[in-house]
Formats: sequence, C-alpha cells, structure tokens
Amino acid sequence: MTVGSVRSMLREAGLRPTRQRLALAEILYAKGNRHVSAEQLHEEALTARVPVSLATVYNTLHQFTEAGLLREVAVDGTKTYFDTNTSDHHHFFIETANSVIDIPGDGLVIGDLPAPPEDMEIVRVDVVVRVRPKQR
Repeated sequence: MTVGSVRSMLREAGLRPTRQRLALAEILYAKGNRHVSAEQLHEEALTARVPVSLATVYNTLHQFTEAGLLREVAVDGTKTYFDTNTSDHHHFFIETANSVIDIPGDGLVIGDLPAPPEDMEIVRVDVVVRVRPKQR
C-alpha cells in the first residue's frame, strides 16, 4: 500500500492519519493479509525505526479494530492476534508455533445457532481450531 492509500483508508474509517497511525498501518498492510500480535507489530516498528511505545501499538490496533480495519482473534483469553483480513472466516491456531492461519470461508459450516437473548442479534461467530503436529 502506498502512503496515499493508507492515508485514504484511515480517513474513510473515520481515523485521523497521524504519523504513528500511518507508520503502523504501512507496516501492517505492506505484507498482505496476515495475523500479528501487538508485540510482533511493535518489534517490526522498532526494526523499521518507527519510534513507538508498546502501549501506542496496542491503542492503535484497538482503534483500527473498532473502525473495522482489523479483526481481533482471541486465543485462550490471553493471546490476541489482529487479522488484516476482515472478511467472514475462521482460524487455525498452531499451538507449537503460537501462530494463527485462516480457514477458508467455505472450510467450516456452522448451523443451528441458539436464538440470541431478546433485543439482541448475532453479529459474528468466531471459531478457533487448535492444531499441533501429530504425536507419534
């Protein structure tokens, strides 16, 4: 993505394109669809000589998520990854690598969901399938 397209994407999402948001968005989206933790993005930013604190990275990732630019993938309640692919899909969590990969959109069918509580609607269903190498 170019700086101009990143700037436009942020503006269209209702976010002011600050220097730090622009720099983090460029790092996030430069490699196509992927899953990153805040710590991974912070490390990539430091490697790219973008002076940013881990707290700012967390805040920015959450702002991007609230604006619909990222999708949050929670694993075990303690590990959170941010997905640049915001389409409807599910995930494999590879335990031995602490990494997340997409399950293709048609790779899992979910049916017979319970009725939501009164005055509520189902927004999305997230499935994380945990995998590891076969034990021999």
